[in-house]
Order: sequence, then structure tokens, then C-alpha cells
Amino acid sequence: MSTTMANISAAQVKDLREKTGAPMMDCKHALTEAKGDLDQAIVLLRKKGVSVAAKKAARVTSQGSVGYYIHAGGKIGVLVEVNCESDFVARTEDFKELVHDIAMHIAASDPKYVRKEDVTPEAFEREKDIYLAQAIASGKPANIAEKMVAGKMEKFYEEVCLLEQPFIKDQTISISQLIAAKVGKLGENIAVRRYARFKVGDATATVAFTSTKPDDESGEASAPAAK
Repeated sequence: MSTTMANISAAQVKDLREKTGAPMMDCKHALTEAKGDLDQAIVLLRKKGVSVAAKKAARVTSQGSVGYYIHAGGKIGVLVEVNCESDFVARTEDFKELVHDIAMHIAASDPKYVRKEDVTPEAFEREKDIYLAQAIASGKPANIAEKMVAGKMEKFYEEVCLLEQPFIKDQTISISQLIAAKVGKLGENIAVRRYARFKVGDATATVAFTSTKPDDESGEASAPAAK
């Protein structure tokens, strides 16, 4: 029997909504397309969220909020600014939950940069040289060594860039996918602008900024990379 919306139960829709936060009709459509397979429906919704996020990525995010998270009995603290397009969305529970989750993730994972693009040339070259030396030392030919370095650099980005890191509450998705899902649900572009992470006894704090584009309508100056 073919799967139609009529065959999809309210319990299935409720389960999918709880797992993804997607609107009810989107959940119904995804379950129908996935023939009732919950895992496949989750994949379809994530793909849709990423697609919607890509379409909205150029839209200006001049609203938003600053969130915080205090961890380990006051030993680690994070302040993070997450932007959206309107004050209305900034005040929704979905947006507030996202800001809180991102702050909590930063506290746990200590990413050094927001995006790949924010990694400084010096840091990029340093890591690349290390990986290349390791590959050559293992006796690999130059062409194979270069391919190994490319793969290592992707892993490096995943370790140090917030948007590339697996979300601590759901390791099957990255922070960028988490944000994309909210973009798909709320209908506005969402971007992490900056954050600071402090740890008691640590002489240096992790401070990271997202560089603003020259044509950013907000008129803000470009921010420095992470330190």
C-alpha cells in the first residue's frame, strides 16, 4: 500500500516534531515522502533546513540577542551573540532555546573560531605544515601526502570551528545544521556573530568573531579573528 498523508498517524507526526522542531505540515510531508520511515524523514527535514538556510544566508541579521551559559559550578562561563532578522523572532522560545544551546555547546567544546573563513592564515598554514610533515615522515608519496593533508584539515576545522563541530546534545548533526533547522522553522536568517568563553584559572579567554562582509547593510566594521 502506498504511503499518503492519510496513512501518517498523529503519533508519528508528534514524534518527528519532538525530534526536529519542524512545523507539523513539514513533518507530515517528510513522513509521506519517507514512506513512514522516521530516520529518513529526519534526514529530509535537515536537508530542507539547510536548503532554506542557504537561500536566506545573504539576508541582513541586525537583530538577535546575547545569551549566556555558566557551567561546572561557576568555573566556566560563555557569552554569545546570535543574530536574526527581526526582534519578533529574537523573542521566540525557539530562538532563545537555540542561543542557550549554542552557549552551552561553546562552554563544553571551546571552539576557537566561528566559521572556517575565520581561521587565520597563520593558524591554517601552521596546521597544514604539521600534517604535511607527518605524512611525509610516514613515507607517503607527495601526491598521497597532499590528499591526506586535505582530509586532516577538514578534521581540523571540525575540531576548532563552532559551525563545523558536532552538536554536543546530538552528535549526528553539526552546529550549522542545528542553526539551519531553526532557519527553516522560523523563516529568518540566523548567524552567530561573536562569543567569549572564560574559565577560572585560565589566563587567556577564547574570544571569537565572525568577520562581517564589506557590503553588510548593518554598517558594522569587520571584526578580528579569534584569539
